[in-house]
Amino acid sequence: MFKLLFFFMFLLVAGCKTKTMPSVENAVENKTDVPYFVTMYGDTVPRIILSPEEWKQKLSPQEYYVLREKGTERAFSGKFHDHKAEGFYTCKGCDQVLFNSKHKFDSGTGWPSFYEVVDTNAFIFDSDYDIGYERKEVMCGKCKGHLGHVFPDGPAPTGLRYCINSVSLDFIKTENKK
Repeated sequence: MFKLLFFFMFLLVAGCKTKTMPSVENAVENKTDVPYFVTMYGDTVPRIILSPEEWKQKLSPQEYYVLREKGTERAFSGKFHDHKAEGFYTCKGCDQVLFNSKHKFDSGTGWPSFYEVVDTNAFIFDSDYDIGYERKEVMCGKCKGHLGHVFPDGPAPTGLRYCINSVSLDFIKTENKK
């Protein structure tokens, strides 16, 4: 009887370990040297590669600063911080779909925050030590534009908080079907 109980406890613990919440560390994979990325549907999408001059023509000075120079906008200043429309947030640099508005939440940080992404393959994650400690930088997988950072203090079900600069995003509104 004891062996049977021990066996079931082992299965329960082993099963829990394989079904842990995703963490920032588990999500990090530096794919910046690949000339394409593969979407969750298996499609191969070429990366957008432009010269700094081409990016400056395409983006505003603030967009260039954030997306190409890894800057950040001031907290509570972005147009999507308190945005509540239904739709999809895309990369300002290349129109890659990144987040669904259903996964946006008010984190109180002053930047748009999301707990889930549309497709993890649409992102590049890298370590960033710019402010003295390690953070996980979030970049667009298609154009390598800097979007923001991801932190392990978000709500369920993922426990992640993607803290994203508004200036690095665009928005596609969807019809509300009620």
